[in-house]
Amino acid sequence: MKLVTAIIKPFKLDEVRQALSDMGVQGVTVTEVKGFGRQKGHTELYRGAEYVVDFLPKVKIEVAVKADMLDRVLEVIEKSANTGKIGDGKIFVFELEQVIRIRTGETGADAL
Repeated sequence: MKLVTAIIKPFKLDEVRQALSDMGVQGVTVTEVKGFGRQKGHTELYRGAEYVVDFLPKVKIEVAVKADMLDRVLEVIEKSANTGKIGDGKIFVFELEQVIRIRTGETGADAL
């Protein structure tokens, strides 16, 4: 089992969620986060004063999947989150040792 974590632009969230849902992924966790990479933030003008915005709004998506679905999930996220511009985000893959469904006590891939 694998845990896929993707950091994407907020306006791409619905597109990514729909693409994952269409391929049969059931459980997705979404968190609003802030960060920066190569963009290094930017400056904004607000009521005549200039502000430096170091951290840009992003969305973090976490999906637990069976190992055999991993390549398809990565491809779907990459295609649906891509704008071709800087700041599209990153995808991280972690090994998932154990999963337990609290309600039923199911473990492993059955809990997904």
